[in-house]
Amino acid sequence: MKNETEKSQDERRKVAALLAKAELKELAFFWSNQSDQPQVDVLRGPETGLVMVRGRIGGGGAPFNLGETTVTRATVRVSSGTSSEGLVGHSYALGRDHEKARLAAIADALWQAPQSRETVERDLLQKIAQRLDARSTQRRREAAATKVDFFTMVRGDD
Repeated sequence: MKNETEKSQDERRKVAALLAKAELKELAFFWSNQSDQPQVDVLRGPETGLVMVRGRIGGGGAPFNLGETTVTRATVRVSSGTSSEGLVGHSYALGRDHEKARLAAIADALWQAPQSRETVERDLLQKIAQRLDARSTQRRREAAATKVDFFTMVRGDD
């Protein structure tokens, strides 16, 4: 059974994964609709670099280096009424979109604040999850349309 720290870490991983898959327009729309935007200080980046992507044959084989991909990361501090130091948000996103990484880090910091967590989940994270679910459903439908059923006719014993 997981303790509270492990549950919190799992939730944060899920949030980070959704923010990494967010589109710039989703993040920008969320941020522009915040009535009281807090002060944001950029602590690191956004900066772009390369990371090694690893793969496995069949999902369970020995890992191998597949190649490098471009990733942009950002770290920001968002002023918070509950903390004199503010909340620190981090983000990593595939590609070179600095604004996306910055806005995702802001959303991460806002999600950590109890007073804004529900807003972030309702107005941003749920919409990202719905878009991803819709895309997954569409891909499954497209794949199902190409399915071919093979069958074997059994001949009688002659």
